[in-house]
Amino acid sequence: MLSVEAALREILDRSAPLPAESIPLSVSALGRVLAEEVSADLDMPPLDRSVMDGYAVRRADCQEVGVSLLVVEEITAGRIPTKPIGAGQASRIMTGAPIPEGADAVVVVEKTRADGTDRVEILDTPKPEQHILRRGKEMRVGDILLSPGCVLRPQEIGILATAGKTNVRLIQLPRVAILATGDELIEASETPGPGQIRNSNAPMLEAQALRSGGLPRRLGIGRDDMDSLLSLIEEGLETSHVLILSGGVSAGTRDLVPQALAAAGVTAHFHKIRFKPGKPLLFGTADRAGERRLVFGLPGNPISSFVCFEVFLRPALRRLAGHADLDLPEVSATLAREANFQNDRPTYHPARLRKSPTGWDVEPIEWVGSSDLRAFLKADALLRLPPGEVRYPAGHRVDVLRLDG
Repeated sequence: MLSVEAALREILDRSAPLPAESIPLSVSALGRVLAEEVSADLDMPPLDRSVMDGYAVRRADCQEVGVSLLVVEEITAGRIPTKPIGAGQASRIMTGAPIPEGADAVVVVEKTRADGTDRVEILDTPKPEQHILRRGKEMRVGDILLSPGCVLRPQEIGILATAGKTNVRLIQLPRVAILATGDELIEASETPGPGQIRNSNAPMLEAQALRSGGLPRRLGIGRDDMDSLLSLIEEGLETSHVLILSGGVSAGTRDLVPQALAAAGVTAHFHKIRFKPGKPLLFGTADRAGERRLVFGLPGNPISSFVCFEVFLRPALRRLAGHADLDLPEVSATLAREANFQNDRPTYHPARLRKSPTGWDVEPIEWVGSSDLRAFLKADALLRLPPGEVRYPAGHRVDVLRLDG
C-alpha cells in the first residue's frame, strides 16, 4: 500500500493547470488564477490631484500664518481648473480634483478661515507638495501590475478595472462530476425503507468541490449494476475534468466500481493506501476528447469520503485551477487534553481548534466511526497521528490541518 506522500505524488504528477479562458470582468473572477500579464494603460493619477478638501495655494504666499488670499475658483473632482494660481491667490479644491497651474501645496479646510467673501485666511505654513499626489505616482503607462499565477482578490479585481480590463484571461475551473453508488441509497427527499439510507455523500462532496474551486455536478445514484455504473461513468468522463465516485470501492461482492472503471478505460494507478479513514481510495486516469480525466473512487462512509477529499482531491482540484498553494493550511497547536490512540496506519483524526493567548489549542473529537457524520459537525481541523500506540499528554504540541482554510 502507498503512503500518503506517495499517493499524493501519484495524483499531482498527473495533474496540471487547465487551459485559460477569457471571461468578462466581474465578481465571478474572485479567487481565480490569472493567466495573463496585465500592464497599466495610463498614468495614475492621470493628473496632479489633491488628496484632501481645502485650498490649493502657492507656498511662497503662505510663509506667515494668517495670510489672506483671493479665491479665484472652486475645483471639484472631475472638473479641470480654468484659472492658474497667481501671487496672493488660492483655489477652493475638493479631494480628487486636479491641482491648478501655479499651486504647489494644499491647505486642508480645517486650517483655513473663510468669512463668506471671496477671500480665505490661511492658518498653516504648508510643507512642499503638501496633500498633492503627482501624476503617475501610483502607476505609469506600461508598469506591470499583475502577473500570471496571481490569485484574484477584491483588490486585484479593482486593479484590473483601473487598467481597463473588461475581459480577463483566467485558468479554467475544473468541471467535477460526482457519482454516489449503492443499491441502498435514496435521495434526501425520500423516506428510507428497510436497509435504505439517504444519499449524504453526493451533496457533501459537491460542496467540498465547490469550496476547492471546482464546478461540481451530480450524476445521480449509480446502482450496483454494471450497466447502470458504466453509463454514468461514461457520462462523467465525457463531460468533466474530474470524476468522483463514492462507495463500491472496497472488496465486497457488490463493490463493482473498480471493475466498471476498468471497463470504461480508466487506468488505476493505486487502489489502497496506508491511511485512516479511507484505506480503499482508488485513483485512476482516462483519456477523453484528447484530454486527461482524473478519476477518484472514495469509500462510502461519509467521514472517509470527506477526509479523503480534503487530503487528496482538494490539492488536485487546486492544481487544475492553477493554484500554487495546494494543501490545507497547517498550524502547530497544543493539546487541550490528553490523547490516547491505537492506530494501525497514519490517521487523520477530526479535531476542534480554539484560539488561545499563546496560539492554538486543539481537542480531538469523540466519534463512533467513519459513518458518524454528526460528530464531525464539531470538527474544523484534522489531527495527524502516526501509526501505533499514541499517548500524548495535555500540553503536547501537534501538527493540525485546518479545514476552514
